Amino acid sequence: MGFGNILQLGIKELRGVGRDPMLIVLILYSFTVSIYTASRAQPETLNRAVISIVDEDRSPVSSRIAGAFYPPYFLTPQLISQAEMDSRMDAGLDTFALNIPPNFQRDLLAGRSPEIQLNIDATRVGQAFTGSGYIQSIVSGEVNEFLRRYRGAAAVPVDLVLRARFNQELNKSWFASINNVISSITMLAIILTGAALIREREHGTIEHLLVMPVTPTEIMLSKIWSMGLIVLVASGFSIVVIVQGLLAVPIEGSVPLFMAGAALHLVATTCLGIFLATVAGSMPQFGMLLMLVLLPLQILSGATTPRESMPAIIQDIMLAAPNTHFVMLAQSILFRGAGLAVVWPQFAALLAIATVFFVLSLRRFKSFLR
Repeated sequence: MGFGNILQLGIKELRGVGRDPMLIVLILYSFTVSIYTASRAQPETLNRAVISIVDEDRSPVSSRIAGAFYPPYFLTPQLISQAEMDSRMDAGLDTFALNIPPNFQRDLLAGRSPEIQLNIDATRVGQAFTGSGYIQSIVSGEVNEFLRRYRGAAAVPVDLVLRARFNQELNKSWFASINNVISSITMLAIILTGAALIREREHGTIEHLLVMPVTPTEIMLSKIWSMGLIVLVASGFSIVVIVQGLLAVPIEGSVPLFMAGAALHLVATTCLGIFLATVAGSMPQFGMLLMLVLLPLQILSGATTPRESMPAIIQDIMLAAPNTHFVMLAQSILFRGAGLAVVWPQFAALLAIATVFFVLSLRRFKSFLR
C-alpha cells in the first residue's frame, strides 16, 4: 500500500467536491445556517406567541390580565373587538385569542364563577399545546391575587431549591446548536462518502482506477481521509465561529478533545457511507437507503431524546452505532467540561466500532469492484 497513492487519490476527491456546487452549498448550509436557525427556532417551546384580547369588561381585573402577557413567551397583546376575533384567527394572525366577557369583575366579587373563552389556532400545535397551560396559569394567578387584594405566593411546607448546572439560564438554544452540529457531522460524513463513490461509478471513473496500480484499500482510505477532513474542518469552524462566536454559547470543555473524538467518529461513519453506496445501485437508491439508516441513527442515539427513556433492548442495540457513543462523548466534553479520564470509554468504543466498520466495508468494497 502506497501512502502517496492514498494522498493523491484523496486530493482527487477533494477536487471533485470542489467542482460540485450543490455539495458545497449543502456543507456550508449544514454547518452555518442550519446551526443558527436550529438554535433560534425553538419549535418545542412557547416563544413570542401572538395573542389578542377581547376585553368586554373594561375593568381593573381585565386590565391586570391583559398586562400579564409579555415576552419572551408572548408578544404584547393586541386589544381587538369581538367582530375582529374570528377573522384574525381565520387569517392566521393570532395564535391565541382571549375573550373576557362583560361583568367579569362583578361576578368575581359576587362569588360567582365566570368563564373566560380562549380560542386557539391548533394548526400551530406545538405552541397551542404549551401555550394553553401558560395562559390558564397566568389568568388564574392574576384573578387569585386580585381577590386576595395582595400579590404573593402561598406558603408551602417544603421549599425546593433549584441549582441548574452546565446551563444555568436553561437556554434551549445552547443545546439545540451543539446538538445540530453533532447531527450534521454524522449526516454529512455518510452523504459525502457515499455520493463520492456513486458519482465515480456513474461517471465511469471507477473503472479507470481499477486499471491503475492502486488497490481497493488505497481507494477506500483516500475517500475516508478526504471526506472526513472536509467534515472535520467544517465542524471545527461551526463550533468556533457559529456556536461560540455568533451564538455566544459557552463551551465548557476542550475543543481539540472533541475534534479528536469527531475524527474517530468520522472514520466509522465514512465507512458506513461506503458500505451503503456499494449496496445502492444509483444515487436515488442511495438517498432512500440513507433515510432508512440515518433517521433511526439520529433519533435513537440520544441526541434527540435521552437514551434512558428508551426500552432497554433499544439501548443495547444502539450501542453498536457509532453516533451513540459520539453523542455521549460530545455532550460530556462540550456541556460538562469532561476530560479524557471521563470519556475514554467512548473513545475506546468508537475505535472498536470504526475498526469493525472498516473491515466490513472493505470486504464489501472489494466484492463490489469485482
